[in-house]
Order: sequence, then structure tokens, then C-alpha cells
Amino acid sequence: MMMLAAVATMNTRDTKDEDDDVACVCQQPLQALFETVPGVDRVVAADVVGNAFQIDAAELEGHDFWTFPISLAALLRTDLSKLPQAPLHYLHATPQRIEAWTRRCADHAYGMLRVGLVWRGNPRHHNDADRLLPDLATLAPLWSVRGVRFFSLQAGSAGQAALAPPPGQPLLHLGSESADFADTAAALDAMDLLICVDTSIAHLAGAMAMPCWVLLPQYRTDWRWLRDRDDSSWYPTGMRLFRQARRGDWAGVVERAREALTAWTERDP
Repeated sequence: MMMLAAVATMNTRDTKDEDDDVACVCQQPLQALFETVPGVDRVVAADVVGNAFQIDAAELEGHDFWTFPISLAALLRTDLSKLPQAPLHYLHATPQRIEAWTRRCADHAYGMLRVGLVWRGNPRHHNDADRLLPDLATLAPLWSVRGVRFFSLQAGSAGQAALAPPPGQPLLHLGSESADFADTAAALDAMDLLICVDTSIAHLAGAMAMPCWVLLPQYRTDWRWLRDRDDSSWYPTGMRLFRQARRGDWAGVVERAREALTAWTERDP
């Protein structure tokens, strides 16, 4: 799944006959999802060429400021003490898509814990060699946990591995059925848990306040996951971080995830 950038613009004119207006510019696969964000008045889809949005300036006429969302924390002078501690749920799947994806999964996991898996991200990411899993077989220890049904939410060519998983790894592949991020959100809504590497779906799960376990590399860990902690300040509900003890040691990370998953099934059979 690609990490797709977005730009927020806002109108803050101090007039009695004109309300503040927040518009969001994003790539098309994000449009339907971002339309569910409270407080966003308009979502504009645009292509990106050379890391720049291709958009007619008239589309945003009348706005006074623009910023990348990832810069908002700095612009608002946010620190860890100011982050909300209450559950955050600001991205939503639509009811129609939830119904369709729930039906799609229902016959495959009756009475079982539903766990989505993503083991690769955008290959153009600067640290992709360290943050991705070598292959689907790296997750093999998870299949020993009883009472769990696994679903591949892996997008792109990497998801093809889920169509013919290694022996002993029963897996239903759903990733190629997602048309956009709104579909991915609905697929997540049908899961009890997401286990993934550091890629965009982790942030989507966090924004949906759903349980998500992120497998993190030891080398050049993304700054948003901070250091030396197994939770996330950005996503105070359901997020758990499993960090490599040493560079390249995915076996240790997956084993700790297996132990945690076993504990979950034993606690909630």
C-alpha cells in the first residue's frame, strides 16, 4: 500500500458572512476516506507528479493558508503532554462498505479471531529494505495460534504471495480487492486485529482506534514511533509496538507477537 501525501488548506477570514473553511487536497485513493473526517468541508483529489500536486489554483481560491498535515503538530507547538489521551477515531469506513466487507469475511472466520496481515509497504520508501519482512513465511509462527483466522490485506504485487501461501499457512487474500483507502478502512473494520509493518495501513488503523500491532525495525525507525516504548502517543487506543532488538531480527519480533496473540486467544476464547 502506498503512502499517499495530502495537503490541508484553510480559510480563516474574519467576516460575519463567511465561515471558516477547511479543504483537503489528496490523491484520489484517499478521497472517499478523507470525506469522513469531521471538520473537513471539502476534499479535492489531485494527481502528484514529481512530489507535487497537480491542481488548478482556482480550486483553492479564497484560502489564506496551506500546510501538510504532518507539519501541523509543529505549527501548533504540540508536545507529548498536549496529545489527547482519550480514544481517537477520526477516520471512518462508510456503512455501505462495512456491510459489504463484513459479508465478505463472515463465512471464513465464524467464532474465530480475525487478524489482518500486511508485511510490505511502498518499495520507494527510503527505509524499505529494513522495515519490510523478507517474505510471507516470516510470519509462519503466528499460524500455530489456535482460534485465529488470518486475512491478507497486503496490496500490490507483494500480495500475490498470499494467493499461494507456504504450507501450513491458511490465508484469505483480500488486499487486491480494495479499490481505495475507504475499502481498506472497511476491511479493517471487519478485523479484530491488524498485525503489520510500518506502512500507511498502521496509521489508518490508529486513526480508526482499532487494535493494531506494528512490527518495527531497529534501524532508522520512523520518528513518529518515538523510542523505547511499546505504545504510541499519537494513537492512544489499541496500538502496540513490537521493536527489533537488533537490526534484521524479525524472528524475535514475530515470536513476541505470537506470544501476545496466544495470550489474547487464551484470555478471550
